[in-house]
Amino acid sequence: MKPEITIKYIAVSMIFFNSGLSLKTEELTGALKQVKVHFFIQLFTFTVIPTFILMLTKFLYLTSINANLLQGLLVLACMPPPVSSAVILTKAVGGNEAAAIFNSAFGSFLGIFVSPLLLLIMMGDTGDIPIGKVMKTLSLTVVVPIVIGQLLRTRNDVKAWLLKTQPPFGQIGKFILLMIIYSTFCDTFGGGDLNVDFNSLISIIMIIILMQLTFLGITFYTTTKSKLYSPEDTVAIMFCSTHKSLTLGVPMLKIIYAGSSALSFLSIPLLVYHPCQILIGGLLVPHVQKWLHSTRGYQTVAGQA
Repeated sequence: MKPEITIKYIAVSMIFFNSGLSLKTEELTGALKQVKVHFFIQLFTFTVIPTFILMLTKFLYLTSINANLLQGLLVLACMPPPVSSAVILTKAVGGNEAAAIFNSAFGSFLGIFVSPLLLLIMMGDTGDIPIGKVMKTLSLTVVVPIVIGQLLRTRNDVKAWLLKTQPPFGQIGKFILLMIIYSTFCDTFGGGDLNVDFNSLISIIMIIILMQLTFLGITFYTTTKSKLYSPEDTVAIMFCSTHKSLTLGVPMLKIIYAGSSALSFLSIPLLVYHPCQILIGGLLVPHVQKWLHSTRGYQTVAGQA
């Protein structure tokens, strides 16, 4: 499949081209003004999650879990949001897709600077990151496809075609996501060099699943109890603020910890977290969708009353 090309560039680019073409321009423009949503997502991603995991690992160091894997949890905590999965899941549910797109792109760019700083603070070790190269990659795979999709929407013939054919953008996005999941599992378990004891690996997997459920619960409870966020905002916040980027995280780790014997251990939590967040998100889609529809129905009845 040549995932270094087909997944890293083509698949991710197609996701954002798909979103750029299907998303109404006025919705994306309006997303820029949703500061409260952006603030929550970025604060949760780069402050709440690192703080939570830092406190958790202080307790876990008292257990028999491999210390390098626990350091990998700290590395995971510092990673930026993803550039694909959160957008697709938000779109599948019917949430605030425009906010999800904006925060995926903005969080990725922010992560270029913030993630190494967090690693320095939490682990006391860092390295040089080719910021120019990473920004170029993000521009080509995230910004440019969205812009091209939006520019095509301005053409009357394209608008007429979209209205007439109603392309299955959701199904296309799910297929691309399936490709990413397959590639991720191959990267995680296909190398045959995961030299770690079974109990530590199972413990890390269980801890990651529980962490994700906890983060999803916190974001859902906090935003639904607040009057600042709409149900559509809640959906975008749940997925954008709790997911971590494998696409950006793995290359970043390879640069920062190049030559380190612990690199494979440090990478495992992130490699486990990514497929777990997609699988859990996929399982939650029908349930969150049902909640969203019921909430919309309640609001409609309340408005008529």
